[in-house]
Amino acid sequence: MNDSDSTPRIGQIVLINKGRDAGQFAIIINEADEKFVLIADGDRRKFDRPKKKNIQHLTLYDYVSSEVRDSLTEAGRVTNGKLRWALTNFVEEILDVVEKGDGFDGERRCN
Repeated sequence: MNDSDSTPRIGQIVLINKGRDAGQFAIIINEADEKFVLIADGDRRKFDRPKKKNIQHLTLYDYVSSEVRDSLTEAGRVTNGKLRWALTNFVEEILDVVEKGDGFDGERRCN
């Protein structure tokens, strides 16, 4: 299911591997350039304040949320609720996570 060599696509689900948000899922909402993308999760990282992330620090899943992609192409934006819904849907149905939303909120902080 992982395809880290592919080109990032708008609406694609990613797993953050490096940095403060390591271990969390997000969605690509825009491409900054050939090395960086803008990601958001609709919760800690809202659509209006996306995180610029190096593609090498992400695991790209071979799954694109059509709802998010269509919203971005038609309206140029997506609601934070839709981002959260798409991530929850991906975690619960695609990854077969038993506990509701458990894989989505996993923070790795020491404090």
